[in-house]
Amino acid sequence: MKQATADEFFRRGYPEYLSRAREAASLLPPRLRWTAIRCKLGNMNTIEEIEDAVRRLSAQELAAFCAWFAEFDAAAWDRQIEQDIAAGRLDALADEALDDLRQGRCTDR
Repeated sequence: MKQATADEFFRRGYPEYLSRAREAASLLPPRLRWTAIRCKLGNMNTIEEIEDAVRRLSAQELAAFCAWFAEFDAAAWDRQIEQDIAAGRLDALADEALDDLRQGRCTDR
């Protein structure tokens, strides 16, 4: 099987993978969803240690971890966007989009 690039994974495979991960994680009893993963992951100091620990997770534990990480990542993304908006970093893009709308350069797609 061909290894997907990161771009292909996040564009095509990640939404489906995340959906399946959430479904599988929901089958675990709530107290086990994150507790079992924390016990296996323990205290790690390097990316390599984290990667190794994640590789050792069972399929159900990996699904629970993926669901948790997706929520964690989404919250971090939301915080960053809010900070960027508050700091005015997106103002020029918003102005450009509004100008495009006013000039009729927008489509329904």
